[in-house]
Amino acid sequence: MAKRILEAPLSLKADVWAHFGFKASEKGQGLDKTNAICRHHNGTVRYSGNTTNLRAHLHRHHADKLAAAPKSQQKPVELKQTTLDNTTYKFPSTSPRAIKITDSVVHFICLDLRPYCVVENRGFRYMVNTLEPRYVIPTRRYIIEIAVPRKYEEVKEHVKTSLTSAARVALTCDGWTSRATQLYVTITCHFITDDWELMAFVLQTRAMHESHTGTDIAELLKTALDEWSIASKIPAIVTDNAANMTVAAELTSMLHFKCFAHTLNLASQRALKLPNVARLLGRVRRITSFFRRSVTASHVLQQKQKLLQLPEHKLLTDVVTRWNSAHDMLQRFLEQQPAISAALLSGEIRKTEKEVCTLSESDITSAEEIVDAMKPMKVATLVMSQENIPTLSVVAPLHAQLLHDLQENPSDSALVKEIKSAICEDLSKRYKDKQKDTLYVCAAMDPRFKALPFLSDDERQDIYEGHCRGRRDPEQAETETADPDEVLVQDDNKQDISTGPPTKRARSSCSLADLLGQTYSTGGNPLSWWKEHQTEYPLLSRLAKTYLCIPGTSVSSEIFTFTYAMALSGSVNTKSSYPCVTLLFSPTEASSRL
Repeated sequence: MAKRILEAPLSLKADVWAHFGFKASEKGQGLDKTNAICRHHNGTVRYSGNTTNLRAHLHRHHADKLAAAPKSQQKPVELKQTTLDNTTYKFPSTSPRAIKITDSVVHFICLDLRPYCVVENRGFRYMVNTLEPRYVIPTRRYIIEIAVPRKYEEVKEHVKTSLTSAARVALTCDGWTSRATQLYVTITCHFITDDWELMAFVLQTRAMHESHTGTDIAELLKTALDEWSIASKIPAIVTDNAANMTVAAELTSMLHFKCFAHTLNLASQRALKLPNVARLLGRVRRITSFFRRSVTASHVLQQKQKLLQLPEHKLLTDVVTRWNSAHDMLQRFLEQQPAISAALLSGEIRKTEKEVCTLSESDITSAEEIVDAMKPMKVATLVMSQENIPTLSVVAPLHAQLLHDLQENPSDSALVKEIKSAICEDLSKRYKDKQKDTLYVCAAMDPRFKALPFLSDDERQDIYEGHCRGRRDPEQAETETADPDEVLVQDDNKQDISTGPPTKRARSSCSLADLLGQTYSTGGNPLSWWKEHQTEYPLLSRLAKTYLCIPGTSVSSEIFTFTYAMALSGSVNTKSSYPCVTLLFSPTEASSRL
């Protein structure tokens, strides 16, 4: 009697089970898995939990059946080489590769002022995992408590080492209030290296919980001087014209200069507050705000610009704290005035007489006069903001030239005379007494202004003899026998007699040269000039380092302040996401970053 063969359980998926099965257990429950039953001749084959015996039986007795089996019953064997990508291997945190990537992440956070929570963002984690799947991204807590403080200490030591070689360190200081009404103070430092390169570092931005009085700011400055070991570097400081900054500088006994860009702003604002000027600015502001607010009006203006073949520029609206924005607003308005008039006369624009109206011919004339009258102030502002090396040596020539250019002319209109008078009155009371003399010495140390043509002969001689010669070292007097005034100008007269008459020096085209005219005697970087001539004039070159390192503005700290404030304004959680002390430390070269 043939044995009844039962199907193997579904859990047995090998291809040989198409030829074998089991018999029922003698107890009538389940299968008897002691032996497998061959379906081809009902033979018994010992089953030990694997298919070795069964497969051997098929090859020995039923090879023809095995060869004829359909391919669907034969499971292909996948041969796959094991690689690092197929495993769960991750870099240990102490591996050189992981340390290098972590350092680059910290560098990214610090340099771009990113919030600490960026390491938890899905997009950032996806990008890093794509670039290096074996890298484990550190937690935010690790970044805050370990990685960034360690980077801060590394860079701090580098900066302190660099400062040791400085002949003098100049500081800029600026305070600002965050959206969360927290006061911060940023301090930057500037100095000239042995290789005559102007360097600048952001030393710190610290929260100031005390009242921002001059006394409290002075204590903050003293703490910074001690922390960075620069109290012995004859520090000078440049700030805005705020009274508390002036008091702080006096209490710290530092040589203090007020930001020339801020001084220009104050003088210009005084002119913009004249009744006739303020009334015109108000009318123009209403028109530009209307076009910026109305989508329809903006579209009609674009059509008129194309029709009249005018540049497709957007209208500008001024910012109260920046006078040059008012100048830009008027300039853009005059450029687009034909298109603006045509757009306002269009029936597509809905407007009321109270909201906006076109300007009269006399208003247009007044706008043109304001733009022309304040052009020297605009150029000077751009010079102080854009010059690669805006040192204090530029201030005295610019100040004298502005007072000269803004003198009243008989052909000036009443409005122009009012503007010039207001600006000159404000500028005339700036930079007096001892501070004025220091500005003249700075200019004398700059090859571009070394002849001091903006001074009288007596004033020029007093500067050369009272300051330059008075600082000469008696032990080395014999090595520099020429008078200081001769030393400062004789380079222009040097020539090789074999080459014939002196060739004309090409004047570089820049805003500073256009504004100063003959006062701007030579172009180029003054630090490069001193680098080439320091062996000829070792004493004067040493003196030049102590003056040319002082910036003419506090723009460097203000730029950093503005950058950080913008970063804070874009953060969801400004109180905890952004570092307030250790992150705000970014050494940069003055020529490229500040």
